[in-house]
Amino acid sequence: MGLADASGPRDTQALLPATQAMELRKRDYHMERPLLNQEHLEELGHWGSAPRTRQWRTWLQCSRARAHALLLQHLPILVWLPRYPVRDWLLGDLLSGLSVAIMQLPQGLAYALLAGLPPVFGLYSSFYPVFIYFLFGTSRHISVGTFAVMSVMVGSVTESLAPQALNDSTINETARDAARVQVASTLSVLVGLFQVGLGLVHFGFVVTYLSEPLVRGYTTAAAVQVFVSQLKYVFGLHLSSHSGPLSLIYTVLEVCWKLPQSNVGTMVTAAVAGVVLVLVKLLNDKLQQQLPMPIPGELLTGRRAGQAGSLPLVPPVAPNSQLFSKLMGSAFTIALVGFAIAISLGKIFALRHGYRVDSNQELVALGLSNLIGGIFQCFPVSCSMSRSLVQESAGGNSQVAGAVSSLFILLIIVKLGELFHDLPKAVLAAIVIVNLKGMLRQLSDVCSLWKANRADLLIWLVTFMATILLNLDLGLVAAVIFSLLLVVVRTQRPHYSVLGQVPDTDIYRDVAEYSEAKEVPGVKVFRSSATVYFANAEFYSDALKQRCGVDVDLLISQKKKLLKKQEQLKLKQLQKEKKLQKQKKLQKQDTSVSINVNTSLEDMRSNNVEDCKAMVSPGDKMEDATAGGQEDSKAPDVSTLKALGLPQPDFHSLILDLSALSFVDTVCLKSLKNIFRDFREIEVEVYMAACHSPVVSQLEAGQFFDASVTKKHLFASVHDAVTFALQHPRPVPDSPVSVSQDLWPAKLFFVNLLLVPTLAPAPGSLSLWPWCHP
Repeated sequence: MGLADASGPRDTQALLPATQAMELRKRDYHMERPLLNQEHLEELGHWGSAPRTRQWRTWLQCSRARAHALLLQHLPILVWLPRYPVRDWLLGDLLSGLSVAIMQLPQGLAYALLAGLPPVFGLYSSFYPVFIYFLFGTSRHISVGTFAVMSVMVGSVTESLAPQALNDSTINETARDAARVQVASTLSVLVGLFQVGLGLVHFGFVVTYLSEPLVRGYTTAAAVQVFVSQLKYVFGLHLSSHSGPLSLIYTVLEVCWKLPQSNVGTMVTAAVAGVVLVLVKLLNDKLQQQLPMPIPGELLTGRRAGQAGSLPLVPPVAPNSQLFSKLMGSAFTIALVGFAIAISLGKIFALRHGYRVDSNQELVALGLSNLIGGIFQCFPVSCSMSRSLVQESAGGNSQVAGAVSSLFILLIIVKLGELFHDLPKAVLAAIVIVNLKGMLRQLSDVCSLWKANRADLLIWLVTFMATILLNLDLGLVAAVIFSLLLVVVRTQRPHYSVLGQVPDTDIYRDVAEYSEAKEVPGVKVFRSSATVYFANAEFYSDALKQRCGVDVDLLISQKKKLLKKQEQLKLKQLQKEKKLQKQKKLQKQDTSVSINVNTSLEDMRSNNVEDCKAMVSPGDKMEDATAGGQEDSKAPDVSTLKALGLPQPDFHSLILDLSALSFVDTVCLKSLKNIFRDFREIEVEVYMAACHSPVVSQLEAGQFFDASVTKKHLFASVHDAVTFALQHPRPVPDSPVSVSQDLWPAKLFFVNLLLVPTLAPAPGSLSLWPWCHP
């Protein structure tokens, strides 16, 4: 069968210039193949079920090669470090590592303040986790370490479990700081355990449920949370501790209430530091091509005069297991958020530079960073957006830059750590607020998403508002639930379309979108843009019946009512005929009562037989039931829509384009069965087209195919189905039975009773029992 024909000028080519039409004709193709339904396709292609791959078997294999592969998989530095191009990458990694370290130093101090901890613990969190990620990570460009969002989430936990003392004495602050450090380090161990466990069981796919609009809306709301949390340091205010839903609103209201109590000196210090940082960042952006590394604005504003001295490296400390039950929920949320941020940035850089990031190994790497870091009294970390961009733009090509950064931080801790032991909180707050610029600029997503995708905008807005109102942990849960529900709703209401054929092609498109696509006369082609399953099967059936332009349910209901009414009339007529026949027989019996009593039994029998023949004689005025049955078989069919006086559909075949189906469930199977039944009831044959092989296997497993619906009703393409439907329109019989088929046995049984004589009465009996009993 030819699916494309180039003979003669095309209508579409007539609208083009001559050169373009000639070029279009060169690209024409000709194909001849038999019309293929599913049975023919399986025979032609020797179809068979694909063999199942059991991945878990490879996980349980134990061999030297398997052990070597696992070592390389979970310690990727052994793969890339021996191949490290020293001449090409080393200088860029050194400069990038120093640039990131200069940013990491003041940010670590400031983000420790966000976490409610002494600033020096930000330095520890900028060393241990970074070096661990250098060994186990797969991303070459992200900068692991302290991050504002993670720090504010940790701060909400530390402030709730170790609140501010009523009196600000040194003893109380020392005890409070020690308690908060223990809470934060234990939280980091739990976060690490969650991440490592999820990575080992290959649970990295969970990040797919955190879409980019969700992550960006969440980080933007977290940036607002961070900004509000720093206002007390900028204005020098003492605020109450708020946690839980609406805590951000309460904090803003309290700041506004206490603004008259602001410390002018603190405000000036924060303002000067902020202005200097903004100017330095603008200068770095302008001179980016000329400077080998950015000017360390944070380091300049954060440095204070004093005697240089070292800070001791804290020894490993076991986590407090008594806090596990209190920290379990927060640890899981922080683990997911940290991983989502890291893998999102990692995939962006991987796509940009042409390499692959293993999401499961990233979970393991981040988990080990937090786990080991927690043992050394660090708080949970992730990757920083601003530092990652600096690491890339400064020439970083691998995590050697991260190792250089961590070693530089170690040098600062050992030699100059005392300089940063007690910095002004106003300066640290200014550093935090200025570095929020990148995340706060994501507010412009509202305009871009409004133009690009309203559904993604809705996810962004709901995530943002939920995080602002419900806090970071509950906000994330609400955002994920809403995002999943929106997916369900969008599959419940997909785009339904009636397809028409593009002229001179085997292509079928939506007639509402393509003006040249025309419906094939007598054939209706219907398609859904989403798979059909339990949540949208009913909507699919309703949309199909609506787009076909026929009220199928009403038509079936009217047909059944008319057939039932005709059947009742027929039964009444038959009963009336039966009554008339009985009366006629009684009259004939009355005329035969005068028979001579001495007549022999044989004469009586012969007379009765003659009476019976007379009753069923064709010349009798009353029609016999047998003759009536024969006439019924020749009567016109009264079960068709035309005979019943009902409107007929303007198409004889319905084709369901199932190319969008990715799976089917039991509800979908029942819905398809009902569609076949209902449309056949109104004299429309149904076909299916373009099913994928896994869907066909699921149809077979669900016992969808039977005597009434076979694989011959399923075609390889829509064009195959249309061609077959045009060649085989559904026949409408001219003279079927006059009643519904399920009532025929009862009618035949009634006719047989009229034809079968009863037993004769016993000899010598005076009873006038008739020989032909109705």
